[in-house]
Amino acid sequence: MEKLKNIRKQRGYTQEYMSKIISTDVSNYCRKESGEVKIYDDEWEKLAKALDIPVEEIKEERETRVVNNDNLTFNDQSANNNFNQYYNIPNSIVENLQDYIKLLKEQVEALKEENKRFKSK
Repeated sequence: MEKLKNIRKQRGYTQEYMSKIISTDVSNYCRKESGEVKIYDDEWEKLAKALDIPVEEIKEERETRVVNNDNLTFNDQSANNNFNQYYNIPNSIVENLQDYIKLLKEQVEALKEENKRFKSK
């Protein structure tokens, strides 16, 4: 995400400032800017707006990075429990999934609140 990083620096913005633009913590923003964690389309739009440039000038497709994490293993047992299959999942993918789960949980809570408001009318 060199384009984003370079333009952010040209504008004199800190990673902390940019993290607030997309409502995340600084460490997560750093991972996004370095390409370790996905930047979602709505985040690209917010970042571009903050930098006062078109999205196309900063948006880059994330390079696939292979992260070796020998401690992260998932055990998938079949229905008959005779077959075990192990997966080594890169940290970047796990972090992306965790971010997405967090987003979905927030959306579910917002929808529950909206549903309560409709039921109370």
